[in-house]
Amino acid sequence: MNLPEYEYKGLIAESWDVLRGDTSNWPDRTFYLELIKKYGQPVLDVGCGTGRLLLDYLAQGVDIDGVDNSPDMLAICRRKAADLGLKPDLYLKHIENLTFPRRYRTVLIPSSTIQLITEPSMVVRALQRIRDFLHENGIVAASIIAIAPENGSRISEWEAKAERESDGVTFRRVAWSQYNPDTETEDTRDLYQKIVDGRVVQEERHERLSATRSYDQAQARALFEEAGYRQVDLLSGFTFDPAQPDDRLFVVIAGK
Repeated sequence: MNLPEYEYKGLIAESWDVLRGDTSNWPDRTFYLELIKKYGQPVLDVGCGTGRLLLDYLAQGVDIDGVDNSPDMLAICRRKAADLGLKPDLYLKHIENLTFPRRYRTVLIPSSTIQLITEPSMVVRALQRIRDFLHENGIVAASIIAIAPENGSRISEWEAKAERESDGVTFRRVAWSQYNPDTETEDTRDLYQKIVDGRVVQEERHERLSATRSYDQAQARALFEEAGYRQVDLLSGFTFDPAQPDDRLFVVIAGK
């Protein structure tokens, strides 16, 4: 099977934490921690990236591992962990081909990571692999955003800029995306710049066709059911309330 080249590298990885800023008050942080308390440890963070959730939970004593397909993001995560005196177990793997030395009670797929897999059959394969490494009463929690607009195609453009506190380097991202209703996917174009003393010292352009896929609630439920999960519940945003029909952000909780 041919797996895609990993996306989060170079300036994307280096600027990731800087451009996102303070994430300590993001609602998913406390939500997933409550799930861990309810369903137990050990925990697996799928698409852990630079460790936004993983390092926070590890510092609180949670038994948690991380997996990502980007060596650049994992390298940053390891550096941050070392600065905090932490030693996480991190795995460099594609979600479609996961293997682990142990089983997990709670598996997190945060930040709409599942939507980076744009072929539904591959999503099912990935969910089946995750199921293989769940405890008998374990669960998977995956956040999903329905990115499909109400009326046909959609073009979105935005810009972000932030300074790295450690050295004053500024990062700038100019983003463009277009939703294609025929494929239910989003094409993206991004410009990343690294700026020192007002001068662009490095620049990268990244373009991806079908970069992310939109799933509505019925489609998301069907993926988990096809992958063999016995109970699939949908929650409204990062709450424990049942998802409502008009919710565009929802979390799938699937039991083995």
